[in-house]
Formats: sequence, C-alpha cells, structure tokens
Amino acid sequence: MANSQVQLRKPTLDKDLEKLTFTEQATHFVLRSWTGVGIALVFLLIAMAVANSFATGTPGVLVAITAALAAYMAMNIGANDVTNNVGAAVGARAMSLGVALVIAAVFEIAGALLAGQGVAATVASGIVDRSIFPSPETYAWAMMAALVSAALWINIATLANAPISTTHAIVGGVIGAGAAASGFHSVQWDAIAVIVVSWTVSPILGGVIAAAFLFFIKEFIIYREDKIGAAKTWVPVLVAVMAGAFAAFIANGGTNGAFDLSLRAALLIGLGVGLATYVATRPIVRRHAEGLDNRNQSLRTLFRIPLICSAALLSFAHGANDVSNAVGPLYGVVSALHADAGSGAAIPLWVMVIGAFGISLGLLLFGPRLIRIVGSEITKLNPMRAFCVALSSAVAVLTASAFAIPVSSTHIAVGAVFGVGLFREWYTRNSRRRIDYIRSRGSRIAPEEEPVNLDETRRRYLVRRSHFMTIVSAWIVTLPISAVLSAIVFLALNALFT
Repeated sequence: MANSQVQLRKPTLDKDLEKLTFTEQATHFVLRSWTGVGIALVFLLIAMAVANSFATGTPGVLVAITAALAAYMAMNIGANDVTNNVGAAVGARAMSLGVALVIAAVFEIAGALLAGQGVAATVASGIVDRSIFPSPETYAWAMMAALVSAALWINIATLANAPISTTHAIVGGVIGAGAAASGFHSVQWDAIAVIVVSWTVSPILGGVIAAAFLFFIKEFIIYREDKIGAAKTWVPVLVAVMAGAFAAFIANGGTNGAFDLSLRAALLIGLGVGLATYVATRPIVRRHAEGLDNRNQSLRTLFRIPLICSAALLSFAHGANDVSNAVGPLYGVVSALHADAGSGAAIPLWVMVIGAFGISLGLLLFGPRLIRIVGSEITKLNPMRAFCVALSSAVAVLTASAFAIPVSSTHIAVGAVFGVGLFREWYTRNSRRRIDYIRSRGSRIAPEEEPVNLDETRRRYLVRRSHFMTIVSAWIVTLPISAVLSAIVFLALNALFT
C-alpha cells in the first residue's frame, strides 16, 4: 500500500516540476525577445544623439529623427538580409548559427564603412531630383516617409518569414514620396530604368555563375576516381580566385576611392594576391586532407574553410551595397539641409557608422528567422553547393557596387540557390561523366550516388517550385506597396507639420 502511495505521488510531482520548467522556459523566451527590442530602442536613441552632435548647421530635430529612422531601417535590413550572406553556409552545416552571425556582423560593418559610399550616394540623389522639390524641408519629409514605409514593410516581411528585397523597398519608398511631394517629373526615370534592368539581370547572373562553379566542381573534383587528390589540386585554386577577385575590387576603387587604381593595375594586384593565396592555401588543404576517405563526405570537410571565406566575402559585399538602403536617405536629408554640403560631397563617417552598426545589430538580434528558408528549404545544400552560391553572389554584388548600382542581394542570393538546384536537375539527367563514374563504381556506389529509375529521375525535382512563386510574388509587390505607403506617409506628415 505504501508503495502504491509513493507511485501515486511521484507522477504528480513530475508534472508539477514540468509545469515549473515550462513556465521558466517561457519566461526566458519572453524576456529574451523583449531584451532584443530594448537593445534596438537604445540604438535608436544613440543614433539620434550622434546625429544631433555631428550634424551642425542643420535643423537638429529633423536630422535626429531621420537618423533614428535610418537606424531602424538598417536593423530591418540586417534582420531580413542576413539569410543571403550565411543562409547557404548554415544550411550546409558548415558553421553554426552563432558563428555565422558573428562573421556576418563583422564583415557587414567592414563592407559598409570601406565600400558603401558610392551606392549610398546613388540612393540619395540618383532616384529623385532634389532641385525640383519646393524646399529642403519638403525633401527631408519625403526621405523620412521613404524610410518609414520601407522599414515597416521589411519589418512585416521579416515577421512573416518572407525574404524580400530591401532595395526594392527603399527605391519604391523614395519614388512614392518624391512623386507625392513634387510630382512624377521629379523621379529620374532613366536612372530607375538602369536599376530595374540590374534587378532583372543580377539574379540570372548569380544563378549562372553559381551553376558554372558547381559544374567545375562536379567535373573536376566530385566525379573523379581520386576525389581527395583532385580536391587538393583545385580547392586552393578556387580560394585563390576568390581572394584575387576581392583584391582587384578593392584596388579598383572598392574602398570609397581610397585605392582608385586603373583596371589594369587592379587586375595585376588581383593576380598577385591570387597567386600568394594559392601558395599559402595549398599546404593547409593538404594537411586537412590527410587521412580522409575517398568519398563525398570528405569533400564536404575540405570545403568548409572556403565556404566560410566566401560567406564572409558576401557579407562584405552586402554591407557595401545594401547599407545605402538605410543611409542614402539620411545622407540626402543632411546634404539638403546643410547649406555648405552639395550633392557630390563625401558622406560623413557618422552616417555610414549608423548604417553599418544598425545592419549588424539587426542581424544579431533578429536575423535567424529567415536563414532556414534560403539555407535549406529551396534546395538541399552541401558545402560545395553553398560555396558556389556564396561566391557567385559576392561576385555579382561587388560588381554592382563597383558601378554604384543598388542591386538586390536577396535577388542574387536566391537566384544563385535556384541556379544551383536547377543545374543539379539538368546535370543528374544529362552528365556523361556522372553516368560513366557511377557505372565504373559498380557495386561500390555510395548510397547518395545510387542510380535511380529513369522515370523517377524525370519526375523528381531538386528545386521546390512553390518557393519560387512565393518569393517572386514578394519581390513584385514590394516596390509598389512601398511606393504607395510612402506617398501616404508623406501626405500625412505634410498635413500635420506644415
């Protein structure tokens, strides 16, 4: 009888403890989410204080409010766009989410501060003609409305787990507010046409470059009898190409003009850096290859370091291009209200700092929401495929940044992921090397390399088409929604304060 009483008490005690544990976990979760909001609010106050301190000779209240809105926009960009930078690497399990966020934060700041001025100037003055506005204050209200509408739409999309284009959002916001403030003739439609063409070309370019890299890896490394030997030969080459391309970008004006060498000199520097990287990387790869089995799983190990490097490079590229979406309107307001600052003046460092740290803070606090979608739900990624996605995206974004064109890093990254998946579908069905390789292995075929029924191969897709339509739909509606919302916000502000 005593034993039965003990048995009756124990489950009750366990249930009570489970309830207490659940309550404690729920409390920690709520406090953690509110902690992020609190940190974000503190950053907005700091941005206002910094703007008020440095923007001398301007209406301090307008600049301070715009700085807070730019900081809010920057945090939303970080939260929504971090998936473009490290989603592929996390999806391929090459690095943990925490490590990925830290790497992205550091290189986002570097890219924004070192190479972000050109694109920011385009957003500030290349979308609408500031001289047509009735007054500098009207232009300031328009830029504030653009920031409010774009940030709100990005915030909603992030909460809905939709990776939209933050560039679409701010360009649409500037167009809508500018048209509401001074008419459609204030919009520089020729510049808009160039930007829209880049939006169309850039994801295709990202997909093609990613597919080309993956083709090279499959042909020269994966489907070779000696996989490890091939990897020891070609992985250092791939890393060297990546380092050389980045060095050439930096030398050819990629750091806000600090090193504005000729294209020929930049290419020579890139070649030299590439060769030095090859020499330094080759013994490292050989050391990591020691003792590895001759199978694809070993290749994934060897590609982790190149993948981490490419993710860091993509974060730098994203900071260089997309910081403009936050600080471009802020710089426009500062230059419009400052009597001594022309449209061609250098962007103040404090403006770039607000955008750079805002993006990094946003991705650290709110970024993990969208990493899963691009990293694992469109198509299955391993370190080799993820390396192709990150490297191709970085090349495309850096190219656009060199020409001061605000492109959508979301477009490019998602285009690269789809390019990899669609190429795999084609390669699986049509590659003669793959078929010969599988036949030569005979009974030694690994499970992931087993041939499948031809009808099943034709039926099976490696890319989830449903995500394609969802993401494209979000891209299409972002610009008009941001434009309409921005026009409404501007009219409301104009009615309330003028």
